[in-house]
Amino acid sequence: MDIKNFKKKAAKHKASLTAFLQKLDEIVPEDMPVLVAETDKQVWETIDCTTCANCCKTMTPTYKRSDVIRMSKHLGMKPKDFVEKWLRKEEDSGDWVNQSVPCQFLGADDRCTVYEVRPIDCKEFPHHNKKPFDLYNDTFIQNLHRCPATFTLVQQLKKRIEKEYEW
Repeated sequence: MDIKNFKKKAAKHKASLTAFLQKLDEIVPEDMPVLVAETDKQVWETIDCTTCANCCKTMTPTYKRSDVIRMSKHLGMKPKDFVEKWLRKEEDSGDWVNQSVPCQFLGADDRCTVYEVRPIDCKEFPHHNKKPFDLYNDTFIQNLHRCPATFTLVQQLKKRIEKEYEW
């Protein structure tokens, strides 16, 4: 994955894709779940997250209590020590997040060193299959320049909806 070229492309198209997603807040095609599922399937045929890791380099997941317990056990640590070593509480949301970016669990080979026990937020990222899709538009707007899969999904949905529907 050529992240440098992706970032250029995302910057070039961010305004139009953001406007499209904002419009989806007001106008949602009835068959949106089908459109998203079909388009998302096509996206994952061309994109491999394991060649990117841009989310790990530019964002932090939120950690649920179950994540902390599972991960600390895997690392042979007490949950309290895990939190003290790697996490901080966000003031505005109260969520537990990484103290720093990139993620401390991202290896030199851009692979997650705790992949099998990673946080649920990481496992579910980029949240394309959350239902209903249009309720996550703000999340997708935030991720357009971070996630090639989200960028491609939104770009393809925009093309398809603008072509097939009165928009």
